[in-house]
Amino acid sequence: KTYVLDGDNVRHGLNADLGFSPEDRTENVRRIGEVAALMADAGLIVISAFISPYQEDRNRARAAAPNKFNEIHVSADLATCEDRDPKGLYKKARAGEIAEFTGIDSPYEPPSNPEMVVDTQNNDVATCVEQVLRYVEERVELKKNAAQELGKKEKAIAV
Repeated sequence: KTYVLDGDNVRHGLNADLGFSPEDRTENVRRIGEVAALMADAGLIVISAFISPYQEDRNRARAAAPNKFNEIHVSADLATCEDRDPKGLYKKARAGEIAEFTGIDSPYEPPSNPEMVVDTQNNDVATCVEQVLRYVEERVELKKNAAQELGKKEKAIAV
């Protein structure tokens, strides 16, 4: 089982009360890290697709699930991000309509030591997806069906 947490599905509910100030970004990543840790503890593979601009915040998210956190840096330079912008947010930020936008008037600290880097600037989408899938298949411990796990625990308790 897999679930994707991203800015759209989290900011419409759980983090609807947060803006984009440095403090709100920190709280956004903290909440996401805690939710992802709970979901991973339940046996899900959680893909958290977020711009997390601060290393300290990513470290805090890692601390929420230290043995299950795998940082995959999806790398692209600013020009590439602007070219791919489906919502026109970079244009709005450059026009002064959005304040504290990552890469424009707010900093981005690249990860210092991610488990994987996906170079989206020089690879097509299919290649990048294949790289991530291969990483997950090779390195992420997949739990068996939850009912099977529960059955094993019940047998262990009955013994």
